[in-house]
Amino acid sequence: MVDAREAFEEFARDRSAHLFRLALMLSGWNEAVAQDLLQVALERAYGRRRMLFGDGASAEPYVRRVLVNAATDWRRSLRRRQEQPLDAAAAGRVPQDGIALADDRDLLLRALSGLPPKRRAVLVLRYWEELPDSEIAAALNCCRDGQEPALAGAGPAAAASRTPVRPGVRVFAER
Repeated sequence: MVDAREAFEEFARDRSAHLFRLALMLSGWNEAVAQDLLQVALERAYGRRRMLFGDGASAEPYVRRVLVNAATDWRRSLRRRQEQPLDAAAAGRVPQDGIALADDRDLLLRALSGLPPKRRAVLVLRYWEELPDSEIAAALNCCRDGQEPALAGAGPAAAASRTPVRPGVRVFAER
């Protein structure tokens, strides 16, 4: 039987890249914050390794939930701290690289960053992780019915309609 420490190390080795991409989406593509979020999640999982890995169960739902909670806490701390840009003139500028893909990604990230943390987490978990409602509810620590208020108006079209974009550019492709 594999001990809990070895199971944790294997989990961290195998799933860190995927969990890091999830943390990137939850942090608005901020790599430093995503690394911090993943570090917090893995640290907490390591602290509970005997419970999570002792019986061979999957630890990913727990780590996913910790990532969502850590991202929500990070967002809340930003609201309390109210950062100010160093150069007021640079605050409104967005770097243009001329690549449509980068523009679309930028628009998507702006649309996501304009949403409250719980709605952002719902969208990332549903459309990036492709999780069913029951697992999203578990990750957000709410019942499935309690998840619906977080989803109200949080669909891709609603996010796109609230986000100012250039004329003729869509944030999400219509089906």
